[in-house]
Amino acid sequence: MSRREAWLSASGIFLAALVVRAWAAAHVPFPIPEDATYYWGVARNLADGHGLVSNAIWSYATPARDPLTGAFGLFFPRPAFEIWLPLPTLLAAVPMLLLGSTSYAATLPVPILLGAIIPVLAWRIGVDLGAERGLPRERARTLALGGGLVTAVALPLVLPSALLDSTVPFGVAVLTACVLGTRLLREPRGARVCDPRLLALGLTLGLGALARNEAIWVALAWAALAWWPAPADAGNSRAMRARLVLIPAVVALAVVTPWLVRDWLVFGSPLPGQAVTNAWTVTGFEIFAWKEPATLAGYLAAGPVVWLGDRVGGFAHNLMNVLVLPGMPIAAVGLAGLPWVARSRALRLLVVSAIATFVITTLAFPVQTTWGTYLHASAPADVLIIVSGLSALDVGLAWIGRRRAWTRPVAWLGPLFAGAGALLFLGLGIPTYGANAAATEASYASLPARFAAMGEPLDPSVPVISNHPIWVAEADRVRALALPDEPVSSVLEIARTFGARYVVLDGEAGGWPARLATDLDAHCLAPVALPDAGTAPDPFRVYRVACP
Repeated sequence: MSRREAWLSASGIFLAALVVRAWAAAHVPFPIPEDATYYWGVARNLADGHGLVSNAIWSYATPARDPLTGAFGLFFPRPAFEIWLPLPTLLAAVPMLLLGSTSYAATLPVPILLGAIIPVLAWRIGVDLGAERGLPRERARTLALGGGLVTAVALPLVLPSALLDSTVPFGVAVLTACVLGTRLLREPRGARVCDPRLLALGLTLGLGALARNEAIWVALAWAALAWWPAPADAGNSRAMRARLVLIPAVVALAVVTPWLVRDWLVFGSPLPGQAVTNAWTVTGFEIFAWKEPATLAGYLAAGPVVWLGDRVGGFAHNLMNVLVLPGMPIAAVGLAGLPWVARSRALRLLVVSAIATFVITTLAFPVQTTWGTYLHASAPADVLIIVSGLSALDVGLAWIGRRRAWTRPVAWLGPLFAGAGALLFLGLGIPTYGANAAATEASYASLPARFAAMGEPLDPSVPVISNHPIWVAEADRVRALALPDEPVSSVLEIARTFGARYVVLDGEAGGWPARLATDLDAHCLAPVALPDAGTAPDPFRVYRVACP
């Protein structure tokens, strides 16, 4: 492939992906789920000069250091990112400052532009795979261009590009690392200390670690592949293999160390809070616990039947709900063809890191993964499945062509089939998701006016307890606290601690509102009928804290 053809192909795919992602983002006026809202809210506070703080306390598990007293506790404004990571927020603050706006729309250039890079990386991976397999020129070009264009319209990769989320920054970092790693394993060139490929690999791993904790599995996958090379690379000296591992590691540590120091100063530990206890959750609602957090003893008491059931459920969720169903039909073909593609040297790092991420999140965090843990780390696997599926279709069509003695190339039928299916799911999925986002925004944005009409306007300094505290905090610009799935006594204790006066319940959450029928302290939460409910069923149940 000539340099000119490569640039034209990459530019065309980037522009197509950019248009699709801009169209998708225009349909999503409000960031759902709540982690996307959180990134936006913290970016807004950062751009306003308040620092990395949040208006919501969604987890009570990790106390923070009070900058005035030095004591650890829970307080407002809440230092941000006790468990999530800051890269989406740091990136979003840039267009906010440039545009002079802290609206959600001002952050969208970040996921749109970064999201359009992923199809270009998919194209590059397809080029490497076609070259390794020695495909004829037209088939190799079709495989690579097809991979890029199908990725450009695949719902699992377009939707995250319409949200300020960790999925896209993590995906770009990991896929870039995989492209670089393939070249380093194929041609290490002595693994010189100043090799820009090694330095860039460390940079991408470090940036990935600032987006998601799962970057550690990618880094370990690279270390394993570099230290224990394939038989074809067995001639690499021990010193060369050590440099392949250590140089990126040093660069990556240099990237993440300032953040680790910040976490140590603010939260007392460089490690993400609540990460270990997430492995012990039984219902998932323990992340909001006030007095009844997940514990190892409680998890062990659940017994082997629950442990196995959690992992079966997590596996089914990650496989079907995350990878297969949103990516149909090419995802099904790609999974079926993965055993053959997995042996490719061009995909080695991508395959190992994708499988490691899937297995670890499924087995170690089987409950929390159904809340989105693996979903936000699945972009590399989505690209792998698309490339695998198109490769399988290419091989299948070539075999049929030989059997049927076709004289014209038909490799384009594979990307056409995959792209048509992806466009169908995209055309249905994005407007539906956008409608849900608009409805969520309208519901939460109406709360201040409805409270004011009741004669009890929301005070920005008086927190509200809610099962969706981040939506309340950022849609209404008030402080908000998580509603734990615990007895009413816990809610009353939270209200007394923070001075909260109202509980806003959106739908059902764990044992809420059913527990109010039997809880002895239920009378302390007095139901309130908010005015202006409209003709549709009101999603909110509101309670006034009636006991001191």
